[in-house]
Amino acid sequence: MTAATYTLPDTRTLLHRNLVHALRYPAMSLSTLLMPLIFLLLFTYAFGHALGAGLGGHYIDYLTPGLLIMTGTSSMVGTAVAVCTDMTGGIVDRLRTMSISRFAVLAGHVLGNVIQTLLAMAVLLAVAVGIGFRPHASALNWLAAAGIAALTACAMTWVAMAMGLSAKAPETASNLPMPIILLPFLGSGFVPATSMSPGLRQFAEYQPFTPITQTLRGLLLGTHVGNQWILAVAWCLALTLVGYAASRKLFDRRAEH
Repeated sequence: MTAATYTLPDTRTLLHRNLVHALRYPAMSLSTLLMPLIFLLLFTYAFGHALGAGLGGHYIDYLTPGLLIMTGTSSMVGTAVAVCTDMTGGIVDRLRTMSISRFAVLAGHVLGNVIQTLLAMAVLLAVAVGIGFRPHASALNWLAAAGIAALTACAMTWVAMAMGLSAKAPETASNLPMPIILLPFLGSGFVPATSMSPGLRQFAEYQPFTPITQTLRGLLLGTHVGNQWILAVAWCLALTLVGYAASRKLFDRRAEH
């Protein structure tokens, strides 16, 4: 039997290892939730009245979907650092001496991070509902919103994996995702893209997080989504494929040395 035969059990074992590690060292996992939670409270209570007046409604209803997407991008730091730590700390060298699937090493990190990210999104959503967010989604819309959230978490995780594998040290890995984490600010996460200056408006309209946020917002609030969901799914799949291809190439290259 080859190592590929054990891909599923190996992935399950490494997923368990990553989840246990997250429970024992929760600081990185909590940081995924901390920044979006701070922004939720800050923008709701400090700026919500003024911004909500401009939008003609409750600002927290507009803000929450954007912060859910930001939770997905914030998780990239923990993934990149964890992967880089494994690559530089010797654990991967030990695994290579065993009959274990190489893909399982990556898949264990991906599944673990997606689970943690979705849990962080659920906590943020619960807090948002507690302070005034009122979704109007049907059961089907909730299911579709969960799918978009999972696709976003998966895409961000694979991109973060590639960043962690390319970094020489965990400190470097923690900095690489920062430009992507800031992208929701330059989209429709906090204010409509139409309210931005011309140059920034074009950038906001064509960057990946605007259709993703607009789709999630429409699903949760029960408003018209249009063709935004097609763009959202396409961006998530494209980012997943690019991140996966880069991660496999970088992992195989480093495993050969």
